[in-house]
Amino acid sequence: MDQPAAPPPTPHQLQVELDDATAQGTYANLSLIAHTETEFLFDFLFVQPQQPKAKVRARIISSPLHTKRFFLALRENITRYEVRFGEIKTGDGGDTRGTPHE
Repeated sequence: MDQPAAPPPTPHQLQVELDDATAQGTYANLSLIAHTETEFLFDFLFVQPQQPKAKVRARIISSPLHTKRFFLALRENITRYEVRFGEIKTGDGGDTRGTPHE
C-alpha cells in the first residue's frame, strides 16, 4: 500500500531581537582576520589618528561555512552598492572587484 506523500516543510520565520545598545552599532575602521581549520576570527578595531594603539571593539568567531556564506552575501551587497553609488576606492591601488587570494 502506498504511503501518502509527506507535506513539504513549511519555511520557518526567524524573529530577530535587537536591543537598544546593539541597535546603535559600533564603529570600526580596521579589521583583523585569522583562522584555524575549524573557525574564522574577525576582530573589529577602532584606530584613532596619530595614536599607537587600537582598541578591539568586537570579536566575531564563525564557522568556515558561515564565513563563506557571509563573504558571498557581502560581495553581492558591495556589487549592488557600486552599481548604485559607484566603485568604492580602497586608496591602496588594489582592485576591489577581484576574488579573494588564496
